[in-house]
Amino acid sequence: MDKLSKKNINPSVICLLSAASCFFPGCKESDKPNIIIIYADDLGYGDLSSYGATTISTPNIDRFAEKGLRFTNAHCTSATSTPSRYSLLTGEYAWRKKGTGIATGDASAIIHPGRPTIASVLKKAGYTTGVVGKWHLGLGSDGGPDWNGDIKSGPLDIGFDYNFLIPATGDRVPCVFVENRRVVGLDQGDPIKVSFSEPILNEPTGKDHPELLKLHPSHGHDMTIVNGISRIGYMSGGKSALWIDEDIADVITGKALKFIANNKDNPFFL
Repeated sequence: MDKLSKKNINPSVICLLSAASCFFPGCKESDKPNIIIIYADDLGYGDLSSYGATTISTPNIDRFAEKGLRFTNAHCTSATSTPSRYSLLTGEYAWRKKGTGIATGDASAIIHPGRPTIASVLKKAGYTTGVVGKWHLGLGSDGGPDWNGDIKSGPLDIGFDYNFLIPATGDRVPCVFVENRRVVGLDQGDPIKVSFSEPILNEPTGKDHPELLKLHPSHGHDMTIVNGISRIGYMSGGKSALWIDEDIADVITGKALKFIANNKDNPFFL
């Protein structure tokens, strides 16, 4: 471990290296390990108890550290959301491609169909592939996604067999889940409209109606109010599809566990 920890290796890559020997002819299905990458926003080096945190206990993650490798010298291509995800999935420095800055909630897909990704490579190697959680890489073709219809392009077009997504971020609209190509729980009689340039209809904002908030906004988070929280961006409609913020972690964890259970008899990448 000491020798490995001195190398400039992204910890996520280790998950892939473990499967690399299985991509060659003659490899048996039983030789293909399941691969799970846990990718977290805003997780500091000292936020895990296996790395010295004392305020918060992280026993399940600590078990990975105890039974695996704990890296103490790791590097990434970007420290922020959209570009780091782009680099992880494609293997390309985000700064080499225009449009990989922090995406708006209605941005079109940054990774286009046909572009090789971790998911597409593993799918060709016989893996069932899934992604659950925050996406923030854009959805839809030029002009952005059709929130009220089939959403193309997306994860299903770049190598994933299944997706359950927070389309952008928890603090940006639209505040809905997307499963495969559809917004979950959408009432077609209440279509979703999204804007990041100007208010929509007469939807209250945190800036104008702070008395409606249960969480007071930080800079920039003062637009459309959803569940008592004002967001980045403007949104109307989709009331039946709106997530409940306090339930997000349980919902996405449940979807991840279900994917694992459904694919436990065959190699999978999540």
